[in-house]
Amino acid sequence: MRYDVLVRAPHYAAVAALIVMSAVAGSPVVAQGPLRAQVHVSGLTSPVAFVQDPADRAVQYVVEQGGRIRAFRNRTLLATDFLDLRGAVAAGGERGLLGMAFAPDAATSGRFYVNFTNTAGNTVVARFRRSANSVVADASSRFDLHWGASGRTDIAQPFANHNGGHLAFGPDGFLYIGLGDGGSGDDPGHRAQNPTELLGKMLRIDVNVADGHATGYVVPTNNPFVGGVPAGTLREIWSFGLRNPWRYSFDSPSRGGTGALVIADVGQGQWEEIDYEPAGRGGRNYGWRNREGAHSNVTTLPPAFMPLRDPIHEYDHSLGASITGGYVYRGSALGAAFRGRYFFADFIRSRVWSIALAIDPSTGEATASNRIEHTADLGGAAQLAGVSSFGLDADGELYVVSYNSGTVLRILGTSTPPTAPTGLRIIR
Repeated sequence: MRYDVLVRAPHYAAVAALIVMSAVAGSPVVAQGPLRAQVHVSGLTSPVAFVQDPADRAVQYVVEQGGRIRAFRNRTLLATDFLDLRGAVAAGGERGLLGMAFAPDAATSGRFYVNFTNTAGNTVVARFRRSANSVVADASSRFDLHWGASGRTDIAQPFANHNGGHLAFGPDGFLYIGLGDGGSGDDPGHRAQNPTELLGKMLRIDVNVADGHATGYVVPTNNPFVGGVPAGTLREIWSFGLRNPWRYSFDSPSRGGTGALVIADVGQGQWEEIDYEPAGRGGRNYGWRNREGAHSNVTTLPPAFMPLRDPIHEYDHSLGASITGGYVYRGSALGAAFRGRYFFADFIRSRVWSIALAIDPSTGEATASNRIEHTADLGGAAQLAGVSSFGLDADGELYVVSYNSGTVLRILGTSTPPTAPTGLRIIR
């Protein structure tokens, strides 16, 4: 997300919280169109991610930017944090605890990974395990991944913004790490196009290694740049030319999806973009800083390689100013008309849209069309209050994370029975 976005967010929190508290008291369901929103859990502080427990469908987690991961079961927050990293995290602006992902074998290994800004201002990707209590992590199991030949346990960040921070495992079982360009404006170091830097890239690594492995990962042999072309390219790199990928996801093959990687990349001053990558089609250059969206930007230095890939969808800053990526919907509660549509949001304007994706059967490439806005259906900007993330539950149903109001909203279809509220009390 953009630095000037998150630092302004607390100014909206008080008003948004009052609105949401009123909604909670009345069993909140807002329905003005084909979709509606229901408060799933509240009482959070600056939430930035929603993660389903892979082994227990009743349990989910919320990542708070300040350094806590909160567990909740059946919509009730648990008293003990899943993990508390506040002493290790520098939070504020675009820094903080920013991402979490369970390993594909987490049901047996207990492994999960987090992405955070350490107290030196650099990015750490760390591995943990659950404790004997499945909803409490073993803090002593922490292992920070070691990066490349340097052996560093963090990735240096030259500026305080554009940390990226998302983590996601692909259908191939590998961990994808989206890194911003290092910050400031217009990528002054041209880092997103520098093959010898990890910043401004999508990384792809294999973390299915023994606990005692020296670095905590190996590079997949079919990564696109393992041959070192362009000259000196780091082998962990999957794709080039990202400014600040704020949420990306895979169109889940297990639910009938294509396996494609869909990336929302936050723009500079004019354009927000959505990039689409068919399954296994790495080695691409999405163009930043030479392009912002599909438009020329700073061209004083050449890109690392050509061609530059245009986004499948973009919008200008008359509509919003900081994109938040979501998911290609493959659930059932919203109805057949929404299956295969990609949901995304704008953090600044608190707006939510979906677009239709048409997939070319011969190339796997997608074209986007028919953008529909769902903001009013979901309670309006006051209830959405800074969409920092989306999430999926065990059934593939869709959730929206409101940063400013500290809530998670479940998206429902108008024919979906609302979930009965929990934790109610009688007031006489």
